[in-house]
Parts: sequence; structure tokens; C-alpha cells
Amino acid sequence: MDKTLRLSEAWYRRGLWVVALVFAGFLSGLGSAVMRDLPKAEPGRDWAHYMDPARSKAFADRIRANATAVDQAQAAAEQARLQLRVAHADTQAASDSLNRWLATRQATQLATQDPELVARTRALDGLRQAEREAQARVQQREQALLDAQQARQAAEREQREAERLAREAQQSDARRVELTVFLYRLAFTLPLLLAGVWVFRRWRKGSWWPFAWGFVLFSVFTFFVELVPYLPSYGGYVRNGVGVLLTVVAGRWAMRALNTWLERQRAAEALPDSQRREALAYDTALARLAKGVCPGCERPVDMRDERLDYCPHCGIGLHDRCTQCASRKNAFARYCMRCGAQAHGVGAVPPPAQAPLPAGRVRPAAGPADGAAGALGRPPGDPAPA
Repeated sequence: MDKTLRLSEAWYRRGLWVVALVFAGFLSGLGSAVMRDLPKAEPGRDWAHYMDPARSKAFADRIRANATAVDQAQAAAEQARLQLRVAHADTQAASDSLNRWLATRQATQLATQDPELVARTRALDGLRQAEREAQARVQQREQALLDAQQARQAAEREQREAERLAREAQQSDARRVELTVFLYRLAFTLPLLLAGVWVFRRWRKGSWWPFAWGFVLFSVFTFFVELVPYLPSYGGYVRNGVGVLLTVVAGRWAMRALNTWLERQRAAEALPDSQRREALAYDTALARLAKGVCPGCERPVDMRDERLDYCPHCGIGLHDRCTQCASRKNAFARYCMRCGAQAHGVGAVPPPAQAPLPAGRVRPAAGPADGAAGALGRPPGDPAPA
């Protein structure tokens, strides 16, 4: 696809690039739709799928039963604590009453009150015995509560361990699914990339180049967007390793391409001027000159310098003289910009086919005036108007 200075052709090429981009966009959309459906071939499962249903139900029943036992033991312990507080209050009240009675008894020193002292002492001992029994019941209820809580915690630990094993199994299967889906992506994208390389090398300059470039852009997009981000990581080894490999391959290709281009440039610069000019495409030479670079070596040259007729870097001719009016002109131009005469040599347009003459007649030779007349649209040999 040579660069051109024709305005219409430039716009046509821009339109064809739009066609290439639109074509690549639709192909990318189609490829993305396929990629979205690839994970459905290997559906992922929740970790609960890897639990034994019977074992899960047994764990749930045990935890539920232990929770009920904990609630019941906690309620019984609360009742026992309440009874202990009541017994303690009764004992404390009886003890205070006895202490006050003893103070009165000591003050009066009445022997008739000894049976009452014995009765009060026995009643206080009974209350203290009831308090000790209430304390024992509290301890018993708290022990039952502790046993129920430990049983529930043991069941919960077993359930968590089973869930951990199930999650590990789920993660292992997820990695397998990820690798399988990646292989599906690779099987889809790698042939597209290879086909894109083949199309790029064979058809990028052909008559169907917009579709070729569209397919190339689609294959590159599919490879770097739909495949590379989904590389399995495995701690970063795979992705970084693939990145290193791609960088080495791309860098090696770029260095070889650069060295090949430099060798080709050196070989071209060693050729005679006429051969080098013939190897240059007309539109490419004009486009490079318009950018202020030499068409042969692509180094910067000052095209505004009227003394510059040859490239100071490679020696290729940049300006010459018209054979008709001797005006200085672009060496790659097909016609003189001053008189319109056709250039001779590189860039010249082949003359139009002439009709054969009748037998016995000889075609007159075209002189300089005839060349100028041909450039103005008159047939060679016709006299110029006065």
C-alpha cells in the first residue's frame, strides 16, 4: 500500500481503512461472543457440591441437637443459680436473726431460752445445707451446659474441616476448569493468529487488503485480549514466562528486520543512480520528498535549497533539468512544471499507442517542438498555431 499524493485516492484509502476497522470490529464481536460461551462448556461448581450430602445432613442434625441441649442446659443453670441465690438469702437472713437473738440472750442471761437457741441453730444448719445443695445443683447444671457447648463446638469443628476439604476440592477443580477453558481459547485463537500472520505476509498489499488488514487486526486483538489475560498464573510463573518468551520473539524479529532493512538499504545505496530511481515507486518518492526526506535513504534533506540536486547522504538525484525548457525540476516528476513536457527516464509515462500508417508512408521523426506539443495535447508532427 504505497503512499500517494492524490487527494481522491487518499480519501478512498481512508475509507478502505474504515472498512478494515469495521470488518475487524465485527469479527472481534463475533469472537468475543464465542469466548463468552466457552466457559459454559466446563461449568464451575460451588464448594457445597463437593460435600457428602448424608454427612452434611448428619453435621447439621448434630449441631442443631447440640444447640438445643445448650439452650436447655443454660436455662436449667439459670434456674439453679436463682435457687442458689434464694437459699443464700434465706441463710443470710437466718444467720443475722440468730446473731441478734444471741446478743439479746447474752444480755439477759436467761437459762430458759436454751431450747430456743438449739432450735434456731438447727434451723440455720438446715438452711445452710439447702444452700449447699443448691450450689451443687448449680455446679451440675453448669457442667451439663459446658458439656453441651463442647459437643456443639466439636460438631462445628468437624463441619468446618469437611467444608475446608470441600473448598480445596472445589479450588482444584476450578483450576482444572480454568486450564481446560484456556486450552479451548488457545485452540480457537492460535489458528487465528497463525492465519493472521499468513494473511499479513501474503495479502496485506493485495487488491483485497482492507479485509486482509481487518482480519489481521482481529487476530491480534483476539490473541492479546481474549487469550493472554486468561493465561493460568501458577504463582506468576506461566504469565511472566510467556511474557518473557513473547518479548524475546518480538525483539528478535524486530532486530532481524532492522538488520535486514539496513543491509537492503546499503545494497540499494551501492547501486547506480538510475537503478535506484527505477526501484522507487512514483508515489512513494513524492511522499518522501514532501516530508523533507530523501526518497532513497530516507534521511532529512533541505528541499528548499536550490543548490541541492543530489542527496548528500546517498547521492541519489533529487533535481534535474527539463529536456525542453531546461528548467530545474523534481527528478521524480513525470512532467515539467514549467512547460509541461514529458520527462524522460524514471517516472516517464509511456507514449500512447499510435495507429499504423498506410503502406508506403513513413512517420516523421518527432523533434523537441513535437515533444512539447505532445505534452500540450497536440499530435506529434502537427504545426503549432501561429
